[in-house]
Amino acid sequence: MSVYDELFDNQQVVRQIRQKLPRLFLLAELESQRNGKVGMEVGSVREKILIALLMYKFGLDRVNTGIAITEPEIDVIVDDEPLSIKTITIPHNLPIRGVKVSWSVDAETALKFKKEYFPSCDMMLVEIRWDSAGHLYLFKKHSQREILTKLGAGNYLKLPTQGRNTRGVELTSEALRLLIKDASTRKIDIDFPHEQLDYKEVYKRWLDAWREI
Repeated sequence: MSVYDELFDNQQVVRQIRQKLPRLFLLAELESQRNGKVGMEVGSVREKILIALLMYKFGLDRVNTGIAITEPEIDVIVDDEPLSIKTITIPHNLPIRGVKVSWSVDAETALKFKKEYFPSCDMMLVEIRWDSAGHLYLFKKHSQREILTKLGAGNYLKLPTQGRNTRGVELTSEALRLLIKDASTRKIDIDFPHEQLDYKEVYKRWLDAWREI
């Protein structure tokens, strides 16, 4: 058991995740849009939303966000237990894929990462499927290591295609399939209705701050 299992065992928190996360992620997309297109920064905004969830559940004093920007895997630490946070948007009719574990910018760096990679912490993954059913997963460190060892790095990680504008090392579809079906994996089913939000909502918190006396 890790501290993060508490999120999945607390039914009040589970209900709040199901009710609030889709809307918060919609706001993240609005905040990250330019000319109607969602920018790459949306991943960082979603990560902050999930870290705020951890702060809400565990309290500010138990959550450490002072992670070095050069740290390739860990995004947050709760009670000395590190966690990697990933989010991915998938069309409702396609299998899950494209989850990046490293944003390596060149082939040499990506190959080095592949050779050295060995999961060091649990991974939280949100599978977003707008107007369909998505999930919040918790992949345990030991299951990641077992599946990596079973498949081998070549079948666990997918390197970026040379000559194309692709960035980062991804988990393969087979690795994701095995992680999702692993007995130790925790899961919350979440419906992601794609509401029409007023773009002004993105500015509400800043507007409220200006209005404060």
